[in-house]
Amino acid sequence: MLPSLKKITIALLLSAIAITSHSAESFDINQDTGRGGEARRIDDPTEFKVCADFDNLPFSNGRQEGFENKIAELIAKDLGKKLSFQFWYDRIGYIRNTLNAYRCDVIMGTVAGNDMMLTSRPIYRSGYVFVTRKDSGFDIQNWDSPDLRKAKIGVVGQTPPSRPLADKDLLGNSRPYRIMRDLNLPPSFMIDDLVKGDIDVAIVWGPIGGYYAKQAPIPLVVTPAPEYEATNVHGKENWNISIGVRKKDKERMSMIQGVLDRRQADILKILDDYGIPHLPIVVGDSVEKKAREVRGEAIPKAE
Repeated sequence: MLPSLKKITIALLLSAIAITSHSAESFDINQDTGRGGEARRIDDPTEFKVCADFDNLPFSNGRQEGFENKIAELIAKDLGKKLSFQFWYDRIGYIRNTLNAYRCDVIMGTVAGNDMMLTSRPIYRSGYVFVTRKDSGFDIQNWDSPDLRKAKIGVVGQTPPSRPLADKDLLGNSRPYRIMRDLNLPPSFMIDDLVKGDIDVAIVWGPIGGYYAKQAPIPLVVTPAPEYEATNVHGKENWNISIGVRKKDKERMSMIQGVLDRRQADILKILDDYGIPHLPIVVGDSVEKKAREVRGEAIPKAE
């Protein structure tokens, strides 16, 4: 006769208690490892191991063609270390499955002050942009531009630009794009729709808008979107961007920071070569003064 469910449950509980109280000679669990049941990679002091997305230009790709790939290359070369990458799609669980699982050691782009990791001093600042076709005649400089009311607007849902659009009663004019990119579509898909004429203006994170505008087959105009944080914190458009490591990794961060301080001009040149719009860094940005109270407001690299 099969034992009852109650008896099985009691047996399992007793077994768990026995395991928990077992001597340290049998179980040696290091709470500083990666995910449970997975061996942690042995750190190689000669290696600069970067976490990156395999297909997310202009940031990174498997052929190391992104601007974050190039900044990583610059840092590794300056330190005299061999560069390698752990690729993982930048989606939900990205940090958990890469940096925090010790599969890699460095995140090349994150919001300065991100409370999930230890961040460097900002290496650049960027913001959302309006991108239009040059031949469209649209002149969109701010959230109150009359042309914005006549335009078909592309915007990624729940990102900061959606706040001023809602306040200005413009969401009815918009075509929402998913905050998590469909991996069947290229990272350029919103700009592609703009080029095709499916939308009149793309309101997108600056590095994405600037890079793909530079690559587009027709002339496009890229205009910085005005800051909206003073009106509504959810509408913060401009962000300081840093490099991140695990919180305990202070020695590694000190080493990286030394390179960033020495090579800031070279980093800005990489951004310019890729068409990445950038602004002067704001010391003491609101995000760095305190952890964001609104979760999910981060640079939208998955747009």
